Amino acid sequence: MPRILIVEDEDIIRSAVRKMLTHAGYDVTDAGSVEEAEQHDLGSFDLIISDLRLPGAPGTEMIRRAPATPVLIMTSYASLRSAVDSMKLGAVEYIAKPFDHDEMLASVAAILARKSTIKAADDSSAVTARTTPQATDSDPASIMFGQCEPMQRVFTLIRKVAPTETTVLIQGESGTGKELAARALHLLSPRATAPLISVNCAAIPESLIESELFGHEKGAFTGAVSARTGLIEAANGGSLFLDEIGELPAEAQARLLRVLQEGEIRKVGSTQSIKVSVRMLAATHRNLKAMTRTGEFREDLFYRLNVMQVRIPPLRDRQGDILILARRFLKRQGAKMGKPDLQFSADAVRTIERHRWPGNVRELENAIERATILCDSELITPALLDLNGDGDSEYIPETLVAGDNEQAQGADIQGDLSLEDYFQHFVLENQDRMSETELAQKLGISRKSLWERRQRLGIPRKKTSGNSH
Repeated sequence: MPRILIVEDEDIIRSAVRKMLTHAGYDVTDAGSVEEAEQHDLGSFDLIISDLRLPGAPGTEMIRRAPATPVLIMTSYASLRSAVDSMKLGAVEYIAKPFDHDEMLASVAAILARKSTIKAADDSSAVTARTTPQATDSDPASIMFGQCEPMQRVFTLIRKVAPTETTVLIQGESGTGKELAARALHLLSPRATAPLISVNCAAIPESLIESELFGHEKGAFTGAVSARTGLIEAANGGSLFLDEIGELPAEAQARLLRVLQEGEIRKVGSTQSIKVSVRMLAATHRNLKAMTRTGEFREDLFYRLNVMQVRIPPLRDRQGDILILARRFLKRQGAKMGKPDLQFSADAVRTIERHRWPGNVRELENAIERATILCDSELITPALLDLNGDGDSEYIPETLVAGDNEQAQGADIQGDLSLEDYFQHFVLENQDRMSETELAQKLGISRKSLWERRQRLGIPRKKTSGNSH
C-alpha cells in the first residue's frame, strides 16, 4: 500500500485530503508544517503532498529535505508563479486550489505510476522498460480500463504514438477520460521523468490565459507588478496538456501556433523569445474542424495540432465495458465505505445497461458512489442509482427560481421546467451582459460547475473581443 505524507497547516483541508486518500486505499500520515513533517522518516513515503505556504519553512523545502521522494505542491492561481518556481526546484507536479477529488486522485495515481515506472527501469534496464511498455504501470491499460474493441484500439494507438514527439489531439465527450489518455501518452514517452503540465483552457479566466501560458514581464499590463514564468516554460523538457483547447481566445491561439512552429515563446510585454522543448498534447469535446469554418479556431493551428488523433469512445459505445466498470466501481466504493458485500439487483443491471450515460465514465462512477452511500442493505436498486433524475444538480437560489430577479421575471419560465432547461435558458439570456463569475454567482454554483455544465449541454462560452491586457 503506497504511503503518502500530507503537509498542510489548515486543519479542514488537511483532514479532507487525508480522508479522501485513505478512502482511495492509501496509507496516509499528515503534518502541519515542515518541522512537524521531519519528525517522520521522510524516505519511507512514496509521495509527499505539501501546501506551498506553511508556517515556518515553505512547502518547497520538502523537495530539498526528501530528495528521493516525489513532492506534489498544492497552490492557487493567485500564487501560480510560485508553483512554477517550485517545479524548477524539483516538484514533480502542482495542483491548483480549489481542486476536486477526481483531479487530486488522478494526479496522485499518475505520480505513483511514474515512480513505479522509473523504479522498474532502474531495476532492469531502461531499454527494456522502453521497448516493453505493456509490462509497466504506465501502460494505458493500467491507467484506463477498457476490454471492448474500441478501447483496445485506443490503447494500441497510444502505445504507438507515445514514444514519438508527435503532437496529439485527443477527442471525446466530457467524462470519457481524455486526461487519463494524456497521462498515458506522457508516461510512455521519453519525457516521462519530466513534468506533465495540465491546463484546462476553459477554467482559467480569458483575461489571464495568455500570461498563465506564456508568462509576462513586469508592467506588461495593469496589475503585472512582477515578471511571471508561464506554464509552457515550466513544461520545458516535458509535456503540456491543453484540455478544452477549443476555448482558447484568438490571441492565445496565434501565440500557441508560434510555439508549435518555432519551438519558442515570447512573454506578454517582452521583445525577446525563449526556446522551449515541449511535447504538445491537446484535448477537446468540440468539432475543431467545424470551428475553423466559422472563424472560431485558426485553421493553421488546427492542422498543427491534428497531426495524430486519439478518439476516446463514449461509454454508450462500450457496451462490453459498462457493467464491468460498474462492478469495479461498486467493489471499490464498497471497500471504501465498509460495505464489501454490495451487489446490483437484476433491475439495476438492466438500468445500467440501458442508460445512455451522457456524462460517460464520470457519470457512472458518481452514480455508483451516490448509491453506495445511500444503500441501507446489500442490494443496489435502480432508485438508488437515480439515473432518471438530475442527481448531480447544483443548488439554485430560491430567489432566482421565485422570479424576483429582474431577468428571471421576464423569462416566462414554466413551473415544470427542468433544472437543465432552466440553466440553459438563464445562461443564454444573460451571458451577453454578465461575466462568467456573475453568472455562477447568480446560479449559486462555482465557476467550475458552470463550465462543466456548459460542456455537457453544448453551450459555448461568449467570446470577448480585443486584448484584455
